[in-house]
Amino acid sequence: MTVSSVTGNPDGERFNEVLALIHSSRHKAMQAVNTQLIELYWQVGAHISRKIEQAEWGDSVITQLAAHLAYTQPGLRGFTRPNLFRMRQFYETYRDDPIVSPLVRQLPWTHNMIILSQSKHPEERGFYLRMAVQEQWSKRELERQFKSALFERSVTDPAKASAALKQNHPEALEIFRDSYMVEFLDLPAAHSETDLHQGLLSRLKAFLIELGRDFCFVGSEYPLQVGGRDFSLDLLFFHRGLNCLVAIELKVGRFEPEYLGKLDFYLEALDRNVRKPHESPAIGVLLCASKEDEVVEYALNRSLSPALIAQYQTCLPDKQLLQAKLHEFYAMDTAPAENSD
Repeated sequence: MTVSSVTGNPDGERFNEVLALIHSSRHKAMQAVNTQLIELYWQVGAHISRKIEQAEWGDSVITQLAAHLAYTQPGLRGFTRPNLFRMRQFYETYRDDPIVSPLVRQLPWTHNMIILSQSKHPEERGFYLRMAVQEQWSKRELERQFKSALFERSVTDPAKASAALKQNHPEALEIFRDSYMVEFLDLPAAHSETDLHQGLLSRLKAFLIELGRDFCFVGSEYPLQVGGRDFSLDLLFFHRGLNCLVAIELKVGRFEPEYLGKLDFYLEALDRNVRKPHESPAIGVLLCASKEDEVVEYALNRSLSPALIAQYQTCLPDKQLLQAKLHEFYAMDTAPAENSD
């Protein structure tokens, strides 16, 4: 029987469960191989580290070890001199961190090397390890998040949320961001809401990755009818972890306080007419081109709806500027309190 005859069979859906089992098994097998490989690199790094710390070996021995392995195991890959040094660094970086060290075994070696080489603080390493495991980023996406300075933005500019959201969905503050990167849209400086809307729809997969793993797309220009009048919501998503609808309104200008009233209206309509009984109240996000923090604070302070105000950025940020801002943040956080006497 040919492949075409099987795929053309209208009853082929009966075999989807078997195919799912095969794909799941392959995925688990690849994960197991990766875990064993990372464990091997960890053990080799630990062995080299102990030998050097006990003064039994010098750094030059690593060169000799690489040459010995290349000679005696000609088909063995990954044990070059630079990689052996990385294994040692890998072990010494995480050996005293029982919280983070289990995460490294869940990521490929290339992901671990990107995080290890590009992170400047232990907190940054831990952040990207957790996010890479949680979001299952590809190597390319992980590198993009470093370029977008996600860690610096998350620390220095946390999500701006209403009191209702903080009280009813405190975990949402770890999910939503203050800014979202949409550089993949290649929008011109002077773009319209239609340009932004259509761009996000055409690159929906990339936008879903930017939003986060548990976001599911529901609809665009989602129709809402209230009092015999028709309204439409720009974008509607569902978040599996929060178990609620997420409404996103797009604005190509700066945030204005009156935008929040319209979003409140949409959230009320969703909760009354769309939300299912087992779901939590809907969350609203105003995604604007720019915003002033003080105006945002005033607007959200009296809001009774679970809402956030974020901005989208069409170009990757100046990472050096954000790193300087992060340095100031840490300096302020560690500065001794002034004596009030």
